[in-house]
Amino acid sequence: MTDSHLPLPDSAAALAYFRQKPAFTMDPVELRRRITEGADLHVIDVRSREDYDRGHIPGAVNLPKDRWTTNSGLAKGKVNVFYGASATSLLAAEAAAYFAKRNFPVMELLGGFHEWAASTFEIETL
Repeated sequence: MTDSHLPLPDSAAALAYFRQKPAFTMDPVELRRRITEGADLHVIDVRSREDYDRGHIPGAVNLPKDRWTTNSGLAKGKVNVFYGASATSLLAAEAAAYFAKRNFPVMELLGGFHEWAASTFEIETL
């Protein structure tokens, strides 16, 4: 028999998290606006090379997890926006934490590539 009760989240920790979330995330509409306006940022796709080749956000650099130690495509003087496959993938959040620990300014794209594609924004393929 399993316990059907979920542990209650810590309200203070939740409050701190949700107050900070807007400072470290953006949605596809906001990212597209910033790209269109020429914002000084780097877009980093942390999916596999195969997924990246099938389609990615224009100008995004592919940096799968096995290459994170290279810091390829990142800059400490610019915002680095990470995205994974979808809203259910935690890879972009993991990448953002990894690079924030290394003093890179980071943000996460909410919804990942699937949300970008669903918004019918331009997609590059290789």
